[in-house]
Amino acid sequence: MITHETILDPVPGSPSGYVTKDLVWAAVPFGKKFMIIHNGQQGDVFRTLDAAKKYIDKQIKTRKSKKGSASLEEFL
Repeated sequence: MITHETILDPVPGSPSGYVTKDLVWAAVPFGKKFMIIHNGQQGDVFRTLDAAKKYIDKQIKTRKSKKGSASLEEFL
């Protein structure tokens, strides 16, 4: 447990980040911005936490819609 986590924070009071419930997506502080982490891989960088969350939500929705529409030709 970190007792004084804002001591090293360059902008006290800034959000700590965001992680999805399935632990596949995360938005972590990257300087004054937020970097997307997906399956352990670094991704895009956003200025705000809200923008990063919107990106993650959009990616989750598009992947779910693609998952159900796979054809047999994709697997051959």
